[in-house]
Amino acid sequence: MKDVEITREPIELHKLLKFEGLAASGGEAKTMITAGRVVLNGVVETQKRKKLVSGDCIEIGETKLTLRLVATPEQS
Repeated sequence: MKDVEITREPIELHKLLKFEGLAASGGEAKTMITAGRVVLNGVVETQKRKKLVSGDCIEIGETKLTLRLVATPEQS
């Protein structure tokens, strides 16, 4: 399982998939989600703009990610 550090929350599901390289584009990410290929916290997620927060777990096939909020220098 890979920890994904985010500096602000929430983040939209389709954006996370694109930023992490699990989808080549936003359109591909949205297609993956609507096709039921994404599992969020153990449940198939079909909302493209689902808001994710620290602690959420995402699974796509064998890939598993956990979100973790980290402070940026401006927030310290």
